[in-house]
Amino acid sequence: MMEPGTEAPDFTAPRDGGGTLTLSELRPKKVVLYFYPKDDTSGCTKEAVGFTERATAFDAAGAVVVGVSKDSVKSHDKFIAKHGLGIALVSDEDGDICERYGTWVEKNMYGKKYMGIERTTVLIDGQGKIARVWNKVKVPGHVEEVLEAAKAL
Repeated sequence: MMEPGTEAPDFTAPRDGGGTLTLSELRPKKVVLYFYPKDDTSGCTKEAVGFTERATAFDAAGAVVVGVSKDSVKSHDKFIAKHGLGIALVSDEDGDICERYGTWVEKNMYGKKYMGIERTTVLIDGQGKIARVWNKVKVPGHVEEVLEAAKAL
């Protein structure tokens, strides 16, 4: 589990549109790293659209938003095109980033246990330290809460 004040695990991962994204190369910007279960599903779409709608405000706060799921780059590209998203999405198909951030967890739905991504957001300061963590995120109101926390850093 990620704790505020600890170093955010660095990674390089394939991203939408081709190429890669390396977390440490985003410094000195703050990073909103949000983990979501699946492209083009109801809650995940609402969250991605919410971050996109507030992208200018995050930029003004010195923060960049990066979404992480186990979907492929091809899936991310379709998701972005379909919903006009304006945020970076990285592909963690092998689950390494999710494992290091503690978001790959056992879930339980209708009595069936399975492994999946727990909707989590990690706010990382300009020095690469974790400033705040939101676990088991509920989408309504979340983007605004994260934006206020980014502004306060």
